[in-house]
Amino acid sequence: MIRICSQSLGCAKTRVDTERLLGSLGPVLMVSEPEEADLVFINTCAFIAPAVQESVRAVLQMAEDIRSLPEGRRPFFAVAGCLPGRYGIADLKAGLPEVDLWLHTDDIATWAEQLLQAMGMAGTAPHGRLLSTGPSYAWLKIGEGCRHSCSFCAIPSIRGRYASEPLEALLEEARGLLASGVRELVLVAQDVTAYGTDFGKDPRILLEKLLILEGLERLRLLYLYPAGLTRDLLAFLRAAGRPFVPYFDMPLQHAHPEILAKMGRPFAGDPQLAVDRIRDVFPEAALRTTMMVGFPGETDVQFDALARFVEKNRFHHLGVFAYQPEEGTEAASMPGQVPDGIKEERREAIMEMQRAISEDILSGYAGQRMEILVDAASDEWPGLHTGRAWFQAPDVDGVTYISGPGVEPGALVEADITETKEYDLVALA
Repeated sequence: MIRICSQSLGCAKTRVDTERLLGSLGPVLMVSEPEEADLVFINTCAFIAPAVQESVRAVLQMAEDIRSLPEGRRPFFAVAGCLPGRYGIADLKAGLPEVDLWLHTDDIATWAEQLLQAMGMAGTAPHGRLLSTGPSYAWLKIGEGCRHSCSFCAIPSIRGRYASEPLEALLEEARGLLASGVRELVLVAQDVTAYGTDFGKDPRILLEKLLILEGLERLRLLYLYPAGLTRDLLAFLRAAGRPFVPYFDMPLQHAHPEILAKMGRPFAGDPQLAVDRIRDVFPEAALRTTMMVGFPGETDVQFDALARFVEKNRFHHLGVFAYQPEEGTEAASMPGQVPDGIKEERREAIMEMQRAISEDILSGYAGQRMEILVDAASDEWPGLHTGRAWFQAPDVDGVTYISGPGVEPGALVEADITETKEYDLVALA
């Protein structure tokens, strides 16, 4: 049995890569400290500069912790993911000789074999998944890389062009997750609507098979590019009904056509059309999006257009990011870089608007009875748990604080909404 101390940084897609690796190393025991481990594994993120900095800090800190251990107690140290994918293994190896093995994003399928061989445990790696999200939900990564070329994004250079995961492998993985007691599957990729397009199909080829799986209570789709949310796909989802959750996460990034065109977004026209298309088919839909402020050349007029768009459309959930110039991207060398202070002012202005919108939307659920999927016990007081209503996705949205009979991790319970806050709900089963 391999004792493993593991860190997974960044997004849900990275977490899935980590869980798949850990489940493919044979019998393992997860430990919290490097001195207890045979293997220390860090899966890094390098999407934007702050993520790079966090990943570098984590690797340097772990290297220092390992160096402080007696020679015979030092674990094998492996680092994987977007950091070596973005900067290459050769330079990182020279700068961090304490790392025993670097694993590139191009080689995800062979990470387990490489690790076992490097640790002197060569053999056939079993296929598996070691969940780290608790019993209620699991992420299902359905594709790798990206088919788009946005001017601000380094993902295609790190993860490559889009490639769908094999259909039968995904179905086998989904069945295994549901058999373990998972109630909700959350589909993720850089663009979930791209599934199947690399072999002449569309996401329906996967969705129609997932929707009928025994034990599935919720199917949630994240990262949906507006251009891929066609009327045909929306009609399919409308007809499917439960367990599909009418929650649409569209990364719009902006609302002004000139900024969208400079961003190189694949729908650089009127994003209102994408919002209206969804709400025409799903009037009850919960919409989530992300916006970027301070893109090079963004004027006050263009920012005001974004603010009006947010105010008009009243998204259930909205994340706002200040533009970061990323090395190697087209946008980093564009003229008209916006000062950091202005970017932060604009970010806070949109977030202040969204706080009021979110609080108002959630207040409408007060007194309703609805199903809450319980995720985990809360540290606040015994008996209190965190869970999620259908319009709350894990990690990225608010939560429902719930207590009462039958409330335990993994349970799907009926509860009364007794209180609403800016981003969270309170419920009693």
